[in-house]
Amino acid sequence: MEILGKEAMKTIKRALSGVLALSGLLFAGAALAVNDSPGGPGVNELNFQTPVTKIAEELYSLHTFMLIICTVIFLGVFGVMFYSVLMHRKSKGHKASNFHESTTVEIIWTIVPFVIVVLMALPATKAVVAMKDTTNADLTVKVTGYQWKWGYDYVKGQGEGINFLSTLSTPRSEVNGQAPITDLYLQEVDNPLVVPVDKKIRIITTANDVVHSWYVPAFGVKQDAIPGFVRDTWFKAEKTGTFRGFCTELCGKEHAYMPVVVVVLSAEDYTAWVDGQKKKMAASADDPNKTYTMDELKARGAQVYTSNCAVCHQPTGKGAGQFPALDGSKIANGPIAGHVSIVLKGKGAMPNWGATLNDVEIASVITYERNTWGNHTGDILQPMQVADARNGKMPAGGDHLAGAGAAAGSDAAASGAAGASDAASAAPAASAAPASGAASDASAPAASLPASVYFETGKDALPADAASAIQAAADYAKAHPDAKLTLSGFTDATGSAAKNAELAKTRAQAVRDALKAAGVAEDRIILKKPETITGGADAREARRVEISPAA
Repeated sequence: MEILGKEAMKTIKRALSGVLALSGLLFAGAALAVNDSPGGPGVNELNFQTPVTKIAEELYSLHTFMLIICTVIFLGVFGVMFYSVLMHRKSKGHKASNFHESTTVEIIWTIVPFVIVVLMALPATKAVVAMKDTTNADLTVKVTGYQWKWGYDYVKGQGEGINFLSTLSTPRSEVNGQAPITDLYLQEVDNPLVVPVDKKIRIITTANDVVHSWYVPAFGVKQDAIPGFVRDTWFKAEKTGTFRGFCTELCGKEHAYMPVVVVVLSAEDYTAWVDGQKKKMAASADDPNKTYTMDELKARGAQVYTSNCAVCHQPTGKGAGQFPALDGSKIANGPIAGHVSIVLKGKGAMPNWGATLNDVEIASVITYERNTWGNHTGDILQPMQVADARNGKMPAGGDHLAGAGAAAGSDAAASGAAGASDAASAAPAASAAPASGAASDASAPAASLPASVYFETGKDALPADAASAIQAAADYAKAHPDAKLTLSGFTDATGSAAKNAELAKTRAQAVRDALKAAGVAEDRIILKKPETITGGADAREARRVEISPAA
């Protein structure tokens, strides 16, 4: 008894220690507690968020119904079990009965669970069918997941043609622990999705890089966004206000930094928003054929950098962790071709921005990075040069990804450009480089690949502007007699998968025939089907055949 007493005391002490520790955590949590997030989760919220759509209401009711059934089953089963244990124990003189089977009991425990499952399945099936009915939508919005932001395109209905990116707007000082967090920490964006109240909104989801998932709890809506695939769902908000969700599919380092924010407006307010948004888009429309000044490019580049680059490279350009600094870096101060190439095509942890940003945005952000912080190159990159780079004609300095030979050519070209009368302009640098003769013939072709041929929607006829990419590939093959070329065809996300696969193949064959006509032997051309033929969110970039050296 003494031993049992000591063990009991030890158990009691452990229990008291656990209670005290739990109390400490609760008090600490109370001290750090924030207020409810408007339109988002509430403090100590244990149940679903308040529904604002019929679907969300059905899910809420279904959840409650299932919980009641499970609770009744739990209480019934464990009630009988504990009653039997307590009331029929051996100490009361009961003796276990010996029996082999009971057909009646077996029938009962087969029929009863079957009935319960049917009762649960009927309302659940009704809700699932309703969730999948995306017909007769008043407004259709395409949602594209990126690392780590959302892209919204209004493709049908009032507001058609409006498109924008939605990026986390929580200050970096809060994220980095340099300032107190607010009630909307990691739940605020620069451009929320805006929809009208009492209208059926169809959401089409896809992704540009990895799998994401678009989720708004108050709407009862969650739909995966998968690269190369199109999924859809819908909601009809019955209440105006701001509602918050998040990406629910682990998608990389900044997964927690891509919230979903939806603003539901009255019909009148939504009409006013659409009008204002279209005027704003018209006023700020990017002109890829315009020659911009340094100040114009830097101002636009600052916006692009803040929305897309600062999360990794930091607003100061100093970098963080695996993301290198841009302030004083070799990329931002070295040959401009290397800078263009790595932004367009990506490298390592650096994503491929060529499929996300347009020519003006890329020209602006590169000009900004080369002329901000401690970088004072004086270089100006124009959108037309970015368009040329997409087709394989890099600005003076060569391709960053082309290897050591290309790097040498880049350095020589850059030094030739520096000797030109106006080193502040990238366009004069481009013309000065060939005149210098510093770049060798061997390095120039290497700098021209990969190259891309861009096709018109639904067509596989070789476009008129494909000549430069074909010639670049032919020059590369001539300079590298032992090298082979890989052709990979891509399409956009419209149309059926089977037709798109065939279209991607015939486009690659058209480029192959053009290369043969340019003098490249057929046995040096490899048609390679990519893992996914859907080429990205940018429509022009998606409809391409990419020419690259075979691995």
